[in-house]
Amino acid sequence: MKKAEAEFNKYRGAVFGLVVGDALGVPAEFRTRAELKTAPVKGMTGYGTHNQPPGTWSDDSSMVLATLEWLGEMKNQRPDYNLLMEKFSRWLLEGCYTPYGDTFDCGISTSRAIINYGKGMKPLQYGGKTEWENGNGSLMRILPAALWKSEELAAPDLGGKDFIYNVSSLTHDHLRSRMGCLIYSKLIADLFYNSCQSKLETVTMSLLTCKRYFDSIDDENMAYEKSKYARLWDIPAFQKLDEASVKTSGYVVDTLEAAIWCFLNTDSYRDCVLMAVNLGEDTDTVGAIAGGLAGLYYGIDALPEEWISKLRGRKWIEELISKMVDKKEIRDRSKSMK
Repeated sequence: MKKAEAEFNKYRGAVFGLVVGDALGVPAEFRTRAELKTAPVKGMTGYGTHNQPPGTWSDDSSMVLATLEWLGEMKNQRPDYNLLMEKFSRWLLEGCYTPYGDTFDCGISTSRAIINYGKGMKPLQYGGKTEWENGNGSLMRILPAALWKSEELAAPDLGGKDFIYNVSSLTHDHLRSRMGCLIYSKLIADLFYNSCQSKLETVTMSLLTCKRYFDSIDDENMAYEKSKYARLWDIPAFQKLDEASVKTSGYVVDTLEAAIWCFLNTDSYRDCVLMAVNLGEDTDTVGAIAGGLAGLYYGIDALPEEWISKLRGRKWIEELISKMVDKKEIRDRSKSMK
C-alpha cells in the first residue's frame, strides 16, 4: 500500500471508528451497567433508547461531520468559527448532518451555545464557562480538529493547541473541557504518527507530554484543573483500575478516562467499542471517543463489515473525509513553501 493511501486510511479509520462506536451505543444510551451485564450489546442493533434504526448515529457524529465539512471548505488559514456554528445550528434546527433528518439528542450546554450564536454573540464567546458546564459535548466532536492539526500536535510543543482550545470553546469554554479536548487530540496525533511505538508507549508518552505542558503554566487555576485529570498521569496504575472505578457519566473527565481505559485494556476495535458501550450510561459518546482511538490505531479494515455496512450515507461520509484531507494537504504544502 502506498504511503498516501495508508495515511488516508488512517483518517477513514478514525472517523468511521467514531461514527460506528457512536451508532453502536445509541440504542443502549442511559442503560445502567448492571442492566447491560444481563443483556450486553453484542453488535449493531436499533430501536432502543431513541427508537432509531440500526446504524443511526447521534449528535456526536453529526457535529463531527459538520466539522469535517467546515474544514474541507476552509478558504484560508484563518478559521471562520461563525461558519462552523452556522453548521451546528443547521444540525440542531433543521436536522442536517443526521442520518434521517432528525435531531433526536442534544446536550444542554451545546444547545445553549447555539442559541448564543443565534443571538449574535461574538465568536469564541458562545460556550459555557462555569465549572458546571463541563459535559463531554466538545470532546465528542473534537476528532476532526485533532486530525486537521495532527502534525503540529505530534510535536513536543503541542503546536495547534490554540486551535483545539478554540474549537472546544464554541460550546464548552471552561478550561477543564478545553484540556480534555487537548489531551484527546494529542493522543490522536501521536497514534497517527508514532507507528513504531507500542500502544501503551504511545499513550504514556502522549499523556506525559500533556502533563509537562500543563506543568509549565504557573497558575493556581491550572494546577487545580490539572488535578482533575490526575489518574491519567500514571498510566500503568490507570490501566489496572477495576471496572467499578471507571465512570461513564456525561462529565468530560469521566468520558475521556473511560475511553482511554477501554482502549488500553483491549486488543481490537470490536472489543474496545463493545467494552465502552457495555459500561453503560452515556454509551454513544464513550463508544464514539473510544472508537475514534481504536479505529485510528487498528485501521479501517478492523471495523466489522456487518457494523459499518449499516451506516446510512457511507459514501457521503467518505466524501467529507476526502475533502478535508485534500484541503489539509493543500494547506500543508502551502506552509512548507513559505
